[in-house]
Amino acid sequence: MVIKVYNTLTRRLENFEPFEGNLVKMYVCGPTVQDVAHLGHARTYIAFDAIIRFLEYRGYRVFYVRNITDVGHIREESGRDRILEGAAREKLEPMELVDKYMLMFFEDMDALKLRRPNIQPRATMHILDMIEMIKTLIEKGYAYEVDGNVYFDVSKFPDYGRLSGIKYEELIKHRIEPDPRKKNPADFALWKKAEKGYLLKWPSIWGEGFPGWHIECSVMSMKYLGPQIDIHGGGQELILPHHENEIAQSEAFTGKKPFVKYWLHTGYLTIAGEKMSKSLGNFVTIKEVLKKYDADAIRFFVLSSHYRSNIDYNEEAIKRAADSVDRIRSTLRELYYETEGARPGNDETVSRICAEMRERFIKAMEMDFNTPEALSVLHELIHKANAYLSSKVVTKAGIDAYYNTILELCNSIGLLQDFKPEITIDNLIVSEVLKILLDLREELRKRGMYDLSDRIREGLKEVGIFIEDTKEGQKVRLKR
Repeated sequence: MVIKVYNTLTRRLENFEPFEGNLVKMYVCGPTVQDVAHLGHARTYIAFDAIIRFLEYRGYRVFYVRNITDVGHIREESGRDRILEGAAREKLEPMELVDKYMLMFFEDMDALKLRRPNIQPRATMHILDMIEMIKTLIEKGYAYEVDGNVYFDVSKFPDYGRLSGIKYEELIKHRIEPDPRKKNPADFALWKKAEKGYLLKWPSIWGEGFPGWHIECSVMSMKYLGPQIDIHGGGQELILPHHENEIAQSEAFTGKKPFVKYWLHTGYLTIAGEKMSKSLGNFVTIKEVLKKYDADAIRFFVLSSHYRSNIDYNEEAIKRAADSVDRIRSTLRELYYETEGARPGNDETVSRICAEMRERFIKAMEMDFNTPEALSVLHELIHKANAYLSSKVVTKAGIDAYYNTILELCNSIGLLQDFKPEITIDNLIVSEVLKILLDLREELRKRGMYDLSDRIREGLKEVGIFIEDTKEGQKVRLKR
């Protein structure tokens, strides 16, 4: 099967064929680091992490760039840079604020067990590159300068609006730059003049100023991935104006089309049907969610919806996701420990079932990364594995096939990356109580009171905790 992806630009499913064989050049818009990251951010980055992992599972080599925006992202309501607003709010220097929240963002992404990008460039480290690109756009007639401000002339780019489908009348209303000296109200800023006392500014041939938000991603993506890239991703809120502007300035600069072969956009994470947002105050931070649920539960919750669909966050839904992950872990552990009593020999029936389940899983993911369908196949595979264990007629080959297939498919979308089947005291919910009981049992055995020590062992066995006495001491394992 060929992987098919839904391209926002063409609004249809297309066969996935990278520019350069099995190399996938991928750029995902990163955060504006002016506050803590919330679950809405996690929704987008988990979705793209699953896409990256599945592409790598299918033999592609993904070179992944995700930027850090630390200047130029103007808030539409106030017309002020978000970094400056955050710095004023916390009484910090702008770059002090950036470092604080950039490092916290990295911690959150690691805690969610996301694959790190190959490069994470910062906008402020590419100001000279942006100035050079803007100069070239002016020379080519696509941009013009007005008293220290530089604007992109939308009328010179006939394809403008193709990604978003926006009409000219709507476009005029959308622009927040009020400068009446623009040639066209729809033109957007490439460089903004900095007024006296403005904290984020750099020297340029047009005077002191700072870059527009959109030029940043064009520069950073082309610097590290070249003039044409395979996948550009981000939340659907970035389609207009951010990604629309990226296409215009990038293709005008290079003369090559398309700038991006496949545009992929994630849906919103909502609360009670309303988009999760800092400005609305209806957000839950990644750190808050990780205090209650582990990374696998959060990932399962996100992947239970298609990446292009909206997801509504509620406690019930994420608890169901956590329970689903626990069932997978429990089945894997039972399979692991059942190998001790399994008979030797092949099991062609199980091998066939696992092959069919794997094929169905892959087919689902190859149809525009349909994670809900893939997870339903995984759920069916878990059900079949449990039925097999209940049959009491199991072979080591059959158990190995179920165990390896379940873990392989989970890992292909980033689930259970560090799963270990062995049960240790440390990862039991009742670890402290169990440790007390084990210490007591060991003391009873030393005193020769085997009847009492055996009562503790049999009691624990009844609730699924098995104690084995070895030369190295007591070994603990869990069985459902």
